[in-house]
Amino acid sequence: MVATIAQWVAGARLRTLPIVIAPVVIGTAAAVDITGKLAWFEAVLALAVGLLLQVGVNYSNDYSDGIRGTDDVRVGPLRLTGSGLAKPTTVRNAAFVCYGLAGIVGAFLVVYTASWPLLLVGVAAILAAWGYTGGKNPYGYRGLGEVFVFIFFGLVATLGTTYTQAQQLTLPAYLGAVGTGLMATALLMANNIRDIPTDSEVGKLTLAVRLGDPVARVSYVMMLAVAILLPLVLVSTHPWMWLILLTALLCLAPCWIVLRKHDPGALIPVLKQTGIINLVYAALFTVAIVMDKALA
Repeated sequence: MVATIAQWVAGARLRTLPIVIAPVVIGTAAAVDITGKLAWFEAVLALAVGLLLQVGVNYSNDYSDGIRGTDDVRVGPLRLTGSGLAKPTTVRNAAFVCYGLAGIVGAFLVVYTASWPLLLVGVAAILAAWGYTGGKNPYGYRGLGEVFVFIFFGLVATLGTTYTQAQQLTLPAYLGAVGTGLMATALLMANNIRDIPTDSEVGKLTLAVRLGDPVARVSYVMMLAVAILLPLVLVSTHPWMWLILLTALLCLAPCWIVLRKHDPGALIPVLKQTGIINLVYAALFTVAIVMDKALA
């Protein structure tokens, strides 16, 4: 059996891509706040790196979980390896191609902007992407997945974007990085809450499994709440940042589902909803920065 293009696209799990788009948007907004201009070319390169890494992560997770049998019984998106639609080595190689392209684009961005310290950060990001479920001792099976998602899809992605455009970091960049990192972590938490029953059976000790179902669900809500409240620290210098509170309206439905619905299938829409929340959060953060600059 050979997977179709549509199935490969489904395996790429496009619903997770907002967690790499949002930090680039926020990081770029923070850079504009510093320089007063948009470095669109650097932003596009940073976005390309993030998207390639995330698709690579999704394919490598598909491969690693598939060969371990973790995906033999799983509610959620299509798994290419676990379903037998693609050979494990083909899925693995697709992940490696994505990592390779991310490395090439990332290296060009570093050279173009002379942001040399980010070379080591980029290498670490690729190793972390593979190590989530790959290798002999994957950290995603030890409850550290959320920690690495927060670091690399929050702090590194946002601050790296800002640094390549402005060569410095400010409080808005740091707060935006923490906020979008928490939202990315919340998305992973929702995914892992859904998979608690099957992950427990195969020994995949995600943070959700370690915390237990009730606490994991509350942690999802708390992550979103802290992320929304953090930027309010900036209202004295960026009055339009109050707009970020509008994001809370979008959080009501997914939070209710996470807290009240215990059927694993009911959590599938939460992944898309959390991704949308992250994008809206990034957009409002950007509007707040732009409005302050426009009216200054």
